[in-house]
Amino acid sequence: MMTQSPYPPHHPGLQPHRGVLILILGVLSLCVCGILGPFAWIMGRGDLEQIDAGQMDPEGRGLTQGGMICGMISSVLLILGFVFAVLFAIFAITGAIASP
Repeated sequence: MMTQSPYPPHHPGLQPHRGVLILILGVLSLCVCGILGPFAWIMGRGDLEQIDAGQMDPEGRGLTQGGMICGMISSVLLILGFVFAVLFAIFAITGAIASP
């Protein structure tokens, strides 16, 4: 008697998707550590290109897109935070120099 696997079938000949990893990186970049955002964005973009080229399992497209979007948002917030920190430092230094 043959039992069926509880796991969905993998597409033969295609690389397995990394959608779960990319989604975890994207969510963690929003909640815990913003520096993970660019990694989720870059990995997601690369995997979506491979999925579109037919080289990677398309089952992970939604997870990959979600993680990539979270990574994009986190990256933008990271850049804005850095810009505000630099501006704050500049104003603090110029204010300290200008005050008698």
